[in-house]
Amino acid sequence: MRVEGTGRPLAAPEEVHDPGSLTGTRFPGQGCAETSALAAALDESHRDLLDGEYWRRIPAYAGLGADEFHDHRFQSRNCVSSLPKLRQVLGGLVSEAFYADVEAGLRLSTMSLRISPYLISLVDWSTPDVDPVRIQFLPLGSRHEADHPELALDSLNEQADSPVPGLTHRYHDRALFLALDTCPVYCRFCTRSYSVGLDTAGVDKVHFGVSRERWEQAFDYIRRTPGIEDVVVSGGDMYNLKAEQVELLGRTLLDIEHVRRFRYATKGPAVMPQKLVTDPDWVRAVHAVVAEGRRRHKEVALHTHFNHPREITAFTRRAMEGLMAEGMVVRNQTVLQRGVNDDADTMQLLVRRLGYLNIHPYYVFLHDMVRGVEELRTSLRTAIDIEKQVRGVTAGFNLPAFVLDTMGGGGKRDVHSYERYDQETGISVFTSPVVRPGQRFLFFDPLHSLGPKARALWSDPDSRACMIAEALQDQAAGARS
Repeated sequence: MRVEGTGRPLAAPEEVHDPGSLTGTRFPGQGCAETSALAAALDESHRDLLDGEYWRRIPAYAGLGADEFHDHRFQSRNCVSSLPKLRQVLGGLVSEAFYADVEAGLRLSTMSLRISPYLISLVDWSTPDVDPVRIQFLPLGSRHEADHPELALDSLNEQADSPVPGLTHRYHDRALFLALDTCPVYCRFCTRSYSVGLDTAGVDKVHFGVSRERWEQAFDYIRRTPGIEDVVVSGGDMYNLKAEQVELLGRTLLDIEHVRRFRYATKGPAVMPQKLVTDPDWVRAVHAVVAEGRRRHKEVALHTHFNHPREITAFTRRAMEGLMAEGMVVRNQTVLQRGVNDDADTMQLLVRRLGYLNIHPYYVFLHDMVRGVEELRTSLRTAIDIEKQVRGVTAGFNLPAFVLDTMGGGGKRDVHSYERYDQETGISVFTSPVVRPGQRFLFFDPLHSLGPKARALWSDPDSRACMIAEALQDQAAGARS
């Protein structure tokens, strides 16, 4: 066994039967963490960032120097957006069977295909079926699982909480502003697959393109709603805004007196960090808004989205240091995904590596119930167990909260805060007394995490209705007792 990035083997683990352990193994001498080989290896591995010309392993990029590969224009113009393009880039690195598997996966996907050369270069194409970067962006038909029967396309009910197009106002003092509906790359697991990206075979999307008229409706609503102090600028992804749009949006929000803080939300640093180094006009626009916010004693932050330690390279560090030099607060939101980061070792390394770059781990979200990616979801129990293994691995302010966003608009809840959780049926019940007082909200473990008996019950509509009704009745009875 080797810790990622160190190249040094650890002492072989010995099996233990410990029901409280997530992994079921321990390392010799692990009782004293300060002196164990494991602790020493982890202390080094989170600083060991991929560097060098790693992209040359990809046939289409083999002749590229660093200046050309690390130009944001090259990255944007050469994204893989179709199976023929993938063939051109990878050539014989993968088998014909793999290409056929991708073709089957694309037919089932709710999201458009768009993957940057940078991400392509981070995939281990010798084992693409289990690679954590590939899993997030490139679907395989062989891994597809049927959707959970209770799944809904807009599972978080964002559109119902939208007073004007593209603005969600669920929490009293916060609003979510969807500035646009495109991204530099498209994640398979996107919560907003109902609106983001191009229409696909199974989804006609609700589009929120860049529109000054639509933006003004959102600004006007925020101006006349004095309770809103915090705005999340998302989409889509603000990485795709022009420099003048970034500055216009930021300065307009800063001009609203009761808005005390806002956050630009972008996956860009994880999938195309080159923009933060080679697009000076865009970066200057961001810095100008941050500086204006400081002048007015208001916070402008950037929220980004790393899911796996391998997504953080030496170039990531260079890009993020530019933001740090201008005093920008950067926080990270991770999505817990099966086969990507659903083990304690990976999550510990991710959290420590983020902290090393002064990116504050903010949330780890239990995977939303998104159409077409059921194989990526994990159980609530998995999130609870991993949270226990992560807490204590670094300073408290650099530890994420493990949360789920309840179906139907109840908002974010701590994974430990359920009112009822039946691991046999996979049904959990939550309340949200501040956001939706008196209401109850359900969440469902993926069927692949349940036993055969439970899966059989879920396949029958009458049995399914009975299980849900019983969960709600039991929770209500417990609340009254």
